[in-house]
Amino acid sequence: MTTYTIKLPDVGEGVTEAEFVELHVAVGDMVEPDQNLVDVMTDKATVEVPSPRKGKVVWIGAEPGDTVAVGAEIIKIEMGGEGSAEAPQAEEAPAEQPMDRMQAAEAGDIAPAPAPEASSGSSEYVIKLPDVGEGVTEAEIVELHIAVGDKVEPDQNLADVMTDKATVEIPSPRTGTVTWIGAAPGDTVAVGAEIIKLSVSGGAASAPSAPAAEAPKEEKPAAPAPTPAAPRAKPTENPAELARAAVLADGPDAAPAAASAPRRVPVKRDGKPLAAPAVRARAMTKGIDLAEVAGSGPEGRITHEDLDAFSRAPAAPAGASIAPNTDVEEIKVIGLRRKIAEKMQEAKRHIPHITYVDEVDMTATEELRQHMNKVRRADQPKLTVLPFFIKAMVRTLEDFPQMNAQYDDEAGIINRFGAAHIGVATQTDNGLMVPVMRHAETLSVWDMAEEVVRLSGAARDGTAKREELSGSTITITSLGPIGGVTTTPIINRPEVAIVGPNKIQTLPRFNANGQVEARKIMNLSSSFDHRIIDGYEAAEFVQRLKAYLEYPATLFV
Repeated sequence: MTTYTIKLPDVGEGVTEAEFVELHVAVGDMVEPDQNLVDVMTDKATVEVPSPRKGKVVWIGAEPGDTVAVGAEIIKIEMGGEGSAEAPQAEEAPAEQPMDRMQAAEAGDIAPAPAPEASSGSSEYVIKLPDVGEGVTEAEIVELHIAVGDKVEPDQNLADVMTDKATVEIPSPRTGTVTWIGAAPGDTVAVGAEIIKLSVSGGAASAPSAPAAEAPKEEKPAAPAPTPAAPRAKPTENPAELARAAVLADGPDAAPAAASAPRRVPVKRDGKPLAAPAVRARAMTKGIDLAEVAGSGPEGRITHEDLDAFSRAPAAPAGASIAPNTDVEEIKVIGLRRKIAEKMQEAKRHIPHITYVDEVDMTATEELRQHMNKVRRADQPKLTVLPFFIKAMVRTLEDFPQMNAQYDDEAGIINRFGAAHIGVATQTDNGLMVPVMRHAETLSVWDMAEEVVRLSGAARDGTAKREELSGSTITITSLGPIGGVTTTPIINRPEVAIVGPNKIQTLPRFNANGQVEARKIMNLSSSFDHRIIDGYEAAEFVQRLKAYLEYPATLFV
């Protein structure tokens, strides 16, 4: 029996160390030549470390997050003898799996792996991460809708995964019981990697001979058999588990079990409730207000199980006292929220911000906007304040090109852009995104209004393309009607400026004759990279932007 030691290879010119970001194997796993063992990240790229031999993993010398020197021992595999003899058995199952799990799901089948014991009356189906988009090589698990031991049905959503482009649901192709889950929320998984295994009824010997379309029919007679063994919920279980147990049991005592569920209590939540489109549609069908439903998913996301629990829980009687809530929920920062956190931290760590706030009289712009909406053609969109604001920014950048720039602080280079690619920060159910209005200098206010609607809609429904979410040269961030009096916006690095309009208020102001008038007033909060932009320049920029908004006729001359 031979032990083969794998060392961290030379992963780039001048690179002396790398960070472990994800392990794809564990001690005891069988591996094949060229199978990816671990992803390591340098300052330049993320690199895969493949296995050079076939064997069994017997030692792993680092964990995700550890920094390892080039040439250091990282993994040992055992070859020959007993370890080598086990390899063919362990690897036969994946050999029969389809290369493209998405195509198999569309056909209604996934090729079965041989069961460990032919006499067990069941076989194992391996579900791999499908190709979730052109050019996408990996995705992050953001929410699991099942646990080991759960029974699942065809087309039931098993997990939500997020790529750089969208959040995608992974449906179950078969009826079965979950026996293994290979990743947890927050893990990044490569396309084609095994993520879930199901135990399905029917012997392994009969699976290859049965047509793909008939496989589900064979499972149905066997479905009632495991039902009595389904775990029953206890009164002390949480609502989601109680709902799951009641659905699995589906027996005469399901109603009494539900009756023991805790009563509904008011939900305290900041902002809009988070839920997948399928959950929102189901809640609408059932007449459930998501604002009243407690979410058990990441960041308080509402799941199908939460809807089930809410439906079964009786409403608290009017005037009933509410027991103190002593729960403490631990939420792992994953997915888009983690990326936002990392980007904000980088911006604050690298950029010395200077924030400048001034008051803008928006009365004239508001009057012009309302007039243009009254006379607009049927094919023209309704104008909001934002297109006028973007138009004013484009005109101001003509005289202040230093604001329309990106600063590469590592190379010590400022890139000034002739084109105005305006980022518009947009709040979505999944977090803050910044779709980009490209070449705003070529657009009319009507064109800008259409682009705002299109881009914000694409960001919110997850259809925005990669190029629509990157490449901005300056950003606008607005909280809309809730606005606030003033904000201190964080620069969208590597840009050097960000402008934040606040809400418009009707306030008393003195006119030129000393008389008090009601005026539409908005505070304008702007932040600048003080390494590149001096305070005086920042003030001049805001004053020019303010002048365009207070005398909007100048925008068009």
